Amino acid sequence: MNTKQQSQSFEQLLDTLEDLIDEKAAAPGDEHKLNFAIGDVQGCFDELRLLLDKIDFDPDKHNLWFAGDLVNRGPNSLQVLRFVKALGDSAITVLGNHDLQLLAASEGILQPKQRDTISAILEAPDIDELLKWLRHRPLLHYDKSLNYVMVHAGIYPKWNLQQARGCALELETVLQGEHYRDFLQQMSNWNKPKKWKSGLKGIERLCFISNSFTEMRYCDDKGRVYLNVGSKEVQKKGYIPWYEVPKRALNKTSIIFGHWASLSPQKIKTKKIFALDSGCVHGGKLTAICLQDKSYVSVKCHDAKAYS
Repeated sequence: MNTKQQSQSFEQLLDTLEDLIDEKAAAPGDEHKLNFAIGDVQGCFDELRLLLDKIDFDPDKHNLWFAGDLVNRGPNSLQVLRFVKALGDSAITVLGNHDLQLLAASEGILQPKQRDTISAILEAPDIDELLKWLRHRPLLHYDKSLNYVMVHAGIYPKWNLQQARGCALELETVLQGEHYRDFLQQMSNWNKPKKWKSGLKGIERLCFISNSFTEMRYCDDKGRVYLNVGSKEVQKKGYIPWYEVPKRALNKTSIIFGHWASLSPQKIKTKKIFALDSGCVHGGKLTAICLQDKSYVSVKCHDAKAYS
C-alpha cells in the first residue's frame, strides 16, 4: 500500500470514528441523570469517596466526569484507578499528563521521580487490565445536549470544536493502536513553544496535540504555547492563560478542565470556562461541579502535611 492509500485509509477511519462520536454525543437516555465533573484526583482516594458521599452519588442517578490525572503524587493511586474503572458507564475520564506519564513508566520509557506514587500500580497483578483501560480513555469528551466539553489542561485557542475533536481523535487512535509505544517514547521530547499549523506531521504533530490537551497553561497573545514557565517569566513576557487569548475560536461551548491547581474557580472571569483542579494533592480541596446548575461541592484534603 502506498503512502497516499494509507493516508486515505486513515482519513476514512477518522471520519467513521467522528460519526460514531457524534452519534454518542447526541444519544438520548441519560437526560434524567445529574452530571458532576470532578477535578484532578491524583490518588486522593479517601477524599474522592468523601466527595461522592457529599453529593450522595448514585450510579443510577448520576454520571461522573473526571478531568484527568486520576493518579500520582497522592497516596492511593491504585485504589482510584480500580474504583473509577469499576464505575463503568457511570464515569467518563479524559487523559491527563500524569496518566500519560504512568503509561510511559509502565513501558520503562520514563523513570518515576522521587515524588511519584505509582509503584503500587506498576506492581499490581491487574496492571495490564488497568493500563489498557486507561490507554483507551479519550483526550476530549463532548456532550452536545449539555454543551460542555471536558479536557485535562485546555483547548488550543485557535481550534474550533471540530478541529479540537479531530485532533483529539488523531492521538487517541495512536494511543489505542499497536504503535502507542512509539508516541510514548517521544512524548517528552517535543515541549518547545509551538504555534499550530495544519501542516504539522508525524510525532511533532502528535506531541503538539498532547501538549495542548494535557500540559498547556500559558500562551502569548498570538496563540503560541509556552510550557514549563515560571511566574516571573509569565509576568515579564506578558503570557496569558490559554482561555484569555484574543479571538479564541471555541467560545460558545462551556469548557471544563483541571491541571491548574492555583487557578480557583473564583479567579476565572471568562464566561463558559470552569477550572476544577483545586489542589487536593497539595493540601487543598477536591472539587466537583454539577453541570446542570453550575453549583460547586468540595471536600478538604484530610492530611495536608502527608500529601505535600
